[in-house]
Amino acid sequence: MTGLMVEIAETRVDKGTLALWFLGQNGWMVKSPAGKVLAVDPYLSNSCHPSRRGLDLDRRVPVPVMPEDLQADLLLCTHSHRDHADPETLCPCARSGRIKAFAGPGDTQAVFAQAGVAEGERMLTWPNHEIFMGDLRVTGTFALPTDAGDLTHMGFVIQVDSGPSLWITGDTAWCDLLAESGAKHKPDAICLPINGGYANLSHWEAAELVRRVAPAQAIPCHWDMFADNSCSPHMFEASLKVKEVRGVYRLPVHGRRMVIEL
Repeated sequence: MTGLMVEIAETRVDKGTLALWFLGQNGWMVKSPAGKVLAVDPYLSNSCHPSRRGLDLDRRVPVPVMPEDLQADLLLCTHSHRDHADPETLCPCARSGRIKAFAGPGDTQAVFAQAGVAEGERMLTWPNHEIFMGDLRVTGTFALPTDAGDLTHMGFVIQVDSGPSLWITGDTAWCDLLAESGAKHKPDAICLPINGGYANLSHWEAAELVRRVAPAQAIPCHWDMFADNSCSPHMFEASLKVKEVRGVYRLPVHGRRMVIEL
């Protein structure tokens, strides 16, 4: 291991907190006080480029971890779109043996299988389904699919024992049920898309979700990777101000550790 994975492996997480690293797009690494490591939607290639529709989807963010070096107790995918369940990332992960298990909703299962993930390492999950791993509980959450190609989108709430909860919404369109279902988990922090492209939450809708759910921290994502699917995070910050949601905005920096606490 080199670079960021060494840092993650060597980081000691204080009790009652979570450590979080942003990989770009909707990619995250999460570590618990007991040393459990989760990878969420790691997009560690440039496989979306070139786009068959002529869009500029050339990667704009350096790859923070080589796929074969990625190490985690559980790799979670929110849905099967290539920038979330990326075959060019998953294939090396499956070969390396550094990922203990892979979990995701219905349409991700075929991607896992095609990437060479062994059947015994694949786990189907869905909204309200819970996965327990050491001091972590991962609960599936509702997401409204953004196109008809994958109707099994979801998110995850990651709860640490005697500590905070983190909601990673995944790609989702806006609806009242999204806010209602998210609020019941009372997350202390939310990581949510703000780009508004191709039916995803806009910066304005993302701010409304934060207003309704009322977390202590709101962390924007999915704004950075592609020129033709981007948004300035400043617009999300501005939308929070317009909605009079103060003191929650946190801008993630690629590869830099954040601490989530109560």
